[in-house]
Amino acid sequence: MNEMYTTLTGHRSIRSYTDEPVSEEQLRAIIEAVSTSPTSINGQQVTVISVQEPETKSKVAELAGNQAWIVQAPVFLLFCADFQRAKVAAELHGQELVITDAIESIVVGATDVGIALGRAIAMAASLGLGTVPIGGARRDPLALIELLGLPQYVFPVSGLVVGHPAGPSETKHRLPLEAIWHRERYDQERLEGVIREYDEQVSAYMTKRTGGKESRSWSQTVAGVYNRIYYPEVRRMLEQQGFDFK
Repeated sequence: MNEMYTTLTGHRSIRSYTDEPVSEEQLRAIIEAVSTSPTSINGQQVTVISVQEPETKSKVAELAGNQAWIVQAPVFLLFCADFQRAKVAAELHGQELVITDAIESIVVGATDVGIALGRAIAMAASLGLGTVPIGGARRDPLALIELLGLPQYVFPVSGLVVGHPAGPSETKHRLPLEAIWHRERYDQERLEGVIREYDEQVSAYMTKRTGGKESRSWSQTVAGVYNRIYYPEVRRMLEQQGFDFK
């Protein structure tokens, strides 16, 4: 396989960074990868806000749930779905921005951000940099919007920490391809068996990693997180930013 295959399949999240800065050239390369991402209708509904000032990063880390690696790494990138530019485009032609009255705009924006985020992670890895996505950007989104001055029709989807890894990080076991690759139609019958086998692998990995202190499986983790709405301010944030759910 080629170098890209190795880069993508060798992905791991990094949560410990050195003091070495990310160069302007490296940061620009990451943003260029984002800017050339495919987007719905070529609407380019993605904005990235780079945060490097220590004081601002510290506040972002607090809002995201006190994630220390946000402070430690030299760069924090906030990935936003952005329909503010679409609003300006509509006004230039005497049109009204209506798409934000439908949940389709939220799906489109989040999808475009997801594609862009993946490209940013891949570009960073190709430059020898480490990353970790920060879903905690949605933990206190109204405060984050105020901190970074996001206008209406723009909402935060995810953050991304970028820096030089302080050390190696293990690659976690992933669901087997049988769980995510369905041929011709969705095969629900096999899911439970595949997940049970995967749980055994993850549990063994956790037991080894923690010296027997923990044996939590994948399904236990997912069940324990998804048994509640863990970022309850998202809907209010979207409504404040001008989005509806029709």
